[in-house]
Amino acid sequence: MSAGPVSRPADPPPPDRVIPSWTDRVVAQASEAVGGPWGRHAVTGRALFWTPLRVCLLFTTFVLALAWIKQAPCSDGNWTGWVQYTHFCYSDTVPLFGLHHLDTGALPYLDSAVEYPVLTGGFMALAAAIARVYDGAASTWGLLPHVPPVESYYVVTCLLLSLCALLTTRAVLGLSGRRPWDAAMVGLSPLLFVQAFTNWDLFAVALAMLGLWAWARQRPVLAGVLLGLGVAAKLYPILLLGALFLLCLRAGRLRTWLRTGVAAGVAWLAVNVPLAVLAPGNWSRFFRLNSSRPADPDTIWNLVLHATHQRAFDGPLAKGQSPTVLNAVIAVALLLLVVAAAWLTLAAPVRPRVAQLAFLLVAGFLILNKVWSPQYSLWLLPLAVLARPRWRSLLLWQATEALLWVPRMLWYLGLHNRGVGIEWFFFAVVLRDVAVIALMGLVVRDVLRPDDDVVRTTWPGVDDPAGGVIDGARDMVTLTLRRSAPHRAQEPSRT
Repeated sequence: MSAGPVSRPADPPPPDRVIPSWTDRVVAQASEAVGGPWGRHAVTGRALFWTPLRVCLLFTTFVLALAWIKQAPCSDGNWTGWVQYTHFCYSDTVPLFGLHHLDTGALPYLDSAVEYPVLTGGFMALAAAIARVYDGAASTWGLLPHVPPVESYYVVTCLLLSLCALLTTRAVLGLSGRRPWDAAMVGLSPLLFVQAFTNWDLFAVALAMLGLWAWARQRPVLAGVLLGLGVAAKLYPILLLGALFLLCLRAGRLRTWLRTGVAAGVAWLAVNVPLAVLAPGNWSRFFRLNSSRPADPDTIWNLVLHATHQRAFDGPLAKGQSPTVLNAVIAVALLLLVVAAAWLTLAAPVRPRVAQLAFLLVAGFLILNKVWSPQYSLWLLPLAVLARPRWRSLLLWQATEALLWVPRMLWYLGLHNRGVGIEWFFFAVVLRDVAVIALMGLVVRDVLRPDDDVVRTTWPGVDDPAGGVIDGARDMVTLTLRRSAPHRAQEPSRT
């Protein structure tokens, strides 16, 4: 009796998400430490607890814990011996606690002038209020450790900022489509470790990314509200609205964008108008300061000024004098940036993805602006991850950001305190700028050659996971005056 044919088990179906160790060389090499890349027959998407979201949030928590350890020497406000520079733990939140009289319960704008947009001042006031509750409980009950008021305020601030970082990671995962593990690039970021608690920028970053996530889920009004609140915390999310406008222009979806734009305007006005009426002088300080302040040390304009012995642009400025010529030059440069972004959006063979255009606008703004505080680079982090989720290029750029923090602190320390000269600081600034420009160049190349875009090529059929109403839409306005379908590869075979 002859044996029948031997049945072979069918090959497992392809995974329903991108496996990083299959698509990224850096991850594949790193995976050798734990047994190598994910196996062909391994099961994906069936974990009961350790889902990609929870793992990425755990990564973020771990890095934030390391960031807190780094910041601990500065937490009590005792900066004797320039500890903020020697231990690389400087944070604006500590000195501004007393400078803005938050220690006495003063309200930003109403009781003291604050050089930040309205919602950032509200964030400061919220942290101070929570800290006062803790201080009162510690004094009344005696069961809680007593700490200086500035330390309880700083701890609360860092906890609130940590929540913002976790929300940012969640939003990036929601925006990544079939690439959920890209959010790990945010959670494990060296930039997050260095700058998470330097200022309040993570608050604006969280609002901006939640706004883009709402857009991706086709909630244009909610997206507008969140982006408008982001603009009320830091102005940069207005660039994200500009990116959405250009993309909707090409896709013929301006009506949807208008709903988002109006919602953003209403949200911004709702939180700004009351303070503009009650305390117009203090409310407008942020805008006056940005007009009158000179070029910051770590900008290309300061490099030019230093190279020309302060003779470029306006020449030497008197105290309080506005750099009118420099302001005009920057305004023209930023206008050219917008024109270039518009040309790229309308002339690219395939409509750019939201994250690509948003990253280019924000990165270009930072390069050309006269202010680039170190924590501003956090604005770029989630956008860079979504625009070009490649570990190698992202880590190289962030290495330059982390490196810049060291000579910055040592330059502030001064040569008389065994610091470094300004030349080392400028060298690190140029290195960082070159890295950002190189990353911008790689993103532009992906826009002009969409077959090199890792988001579109690692999962067939993908147009733009963050596109919302424009995901998969046909082009209506291009520079060639023709309509074209978006780039879509064939769906993978399931047989």
